[in-house]
Amino acid sequence: MGKPVDYSKFLKTIDKSKTIGRGFHDPSIWVPTGHFLLNYFISGKFDRGIPLGKFTMLAGDSGSGKSFICSGALVRHAQKMGITPVIIDTENAIDEEWLIDLGVDTSPDKLMKFNLAKVNDIAKVMSEFVDWYKKEFDGLPKEERPPFLFIIDSLGMTITDNEEKQFNNGEMKGDMGIKAKQLNSLVRNCVHMISEYDIGVVATNHTYASQDMFDPEDKVSGGRLLEYGASILVAMRKKKDKDGSQVTGINSKCKVMKSRYGRPFITADVIIDFKKGVNPYSGLLDFFIELGVVNQGGAYASYVDKNGEEVKDFKSKFKNEWLDKIMSEFDYDAYALKSKQIAEEELKELHDGIVLDSEEETE
Repeated sequence: MGKPVDYSKFLKTIDKSKTIGRGFHDPSIWVPTGHFLLNYFISGKFDRGIPLGKFTMLAGDSGSGKSFICSGALVRHAQKMGITPVIIDTENAIDEEWLIDLGVDTSPDKLMKFNLAKVNDIAKVMSEFVDWYKKEFDGLPKEERPPFLFIIDSLGMTITDNEEKQFNNGEMKGDMGIKAKQLNSLVRNCVHMISEYDIGVVATNHTYASQDMFDPEDKVSGGRLLEYGASILVAMRKKKDKDGSQVTGINSKCKVMKSRYGRPFITADVIIDFKKGVNPYSGLLDFFIELGVVNQGGAYASYVDKNGEEVKDFKSKFKNEWLDKIMSEFDYDAYALKSKQIAEEELKELHDGIVLDSEEETE
């Protein structure tokens, strides 16, 4: 085996570098999305959500509720946790009155907001902010450094210097792929810059309909590298919610496409009221019924708690405080095991189907 190796001199040299990080940087601060089920699918816990120190992207078609979750719910919850939100508005569409109606404190000492259009300007703000943060707080223990949450709403509406120059000259030739390259660079650099700090970045982006009959899922604007760069990717698709003939909100189908903390490729139904914002409990009862945690008999739903006491009512009248109790008693380990078994069964079914197809072709 040889004698033990002393790495201390090598590590001292590495630690002197300002560009090389070392060790693990697991998230310690999570900002709730305002929706319990979406929190769970992203982070594996109902009371977590978006991790700081990571780059998260919410991509969807227009009106799918991206801004309600990012600029509304996430910012509101961040402020409650003592986290300073920084909104970068590229669409010039986030009004102060709208934010106040969603419960956001727009005071200058509670919220920073920048109106930026160009990718280079966003990169400049992000880079200079992280440089300032390092100079101010690198000497402090991590728990004493202030946390921040950046919201970029949205990447899809950004422009490049080349596009601005062409427009000012009365030309519309396109940017020859420059925007996609700049956005890819922005995401990759942000991932690197924030990884050691309690600084989160959440960006919204547009999607467009796929033209590939073999891959019908909507595509994220800006290219596949944006999907690879983001630590967490949530795809959103709208379905308008109606009260009689009046449209009152959005039923957003939120599918977690990528996450290392929860089980991906599961869809959460997020109900968003135009006036009240995100309904935190939407879809939660159906989820517990599907798991078998809550029993359904006809129109009734019932739950037996850890003390053996039963609560029962019409499914439509099942109380939110009962759902709170179920979440507080939820056995995460048992469901993780069940999820693993389900995944193994799905993989076996897929394998058996492939073998069967192969045998039929041979015959």
